[in-house]
Amino acid sequence: MSLASWFRWNEPPNRISQRNPTEMVVETLMMELSWQTKQAEKQQRERENEYRKIKTGVDYGWLVSYPKQSYDISPGERLQLEDMCTKIHPSYCGPVILRFRQLIAEYEPEVQEVSRLFRSVLQEAAEKIKEEEEAKKLARQWHTKNKTSLSLTTFKSRSRISPFISDIKTISEDVERGTQPTRRVWSMPEFRNAK
Repeated sequence: MSLASWFRWNEPPNRISQRNPTEMVVETLMMELSWQTKQAEKQQRERENEYRKIKTGVDYGWLVSYPKQSYDISPGERLQLEDMCTKIHPSYCGPVILRFRQLIAEYEPEVQEVSRLFRSVLQEAAEKIKEEEEAKKLARQWHTKNKTSLSLTTFKSRSRISPFISDIKTISEDVERGTQPTRRVWSMPEFRNAK
């Protein structure tokens, strides 16, 4: 038996799975939520230890054993959050995470408040996406409306203007006809055709 069969060196490298971008966004955002929940739980424990230390004056932190189970979001709330994550465009995934981290750092929420904060960030991002889509839609409508109206206006204006039939007398017409032009006030002197 060869050693190469034990190791996976000879196998072709696994390609990145071709998953739906929406699934990847949901997975990424939910991983961020669970990580931030764990961090908030850790900070809450540290605050409780500091409070106990100040209250009793003795540090029993080395004696404390923390339960293995941590705070978990209810399945119904998790499904709602995942549904909200599906509405986030992949290009907004990074900004949503940054905004969420910014709010976590700013407010230092309790463990139970993290999911509510996450929900508010998702709602804010969904509203922003919706506003941008509406603005793009209006811009497209305005752009197509202006194209059609300008072409019709240009067509109508071309049909009305006839350069050879004009009631406006010009100097060149008077010279070409050989008639005396009427006295006009111009900023430049008049040039008359000598006969």
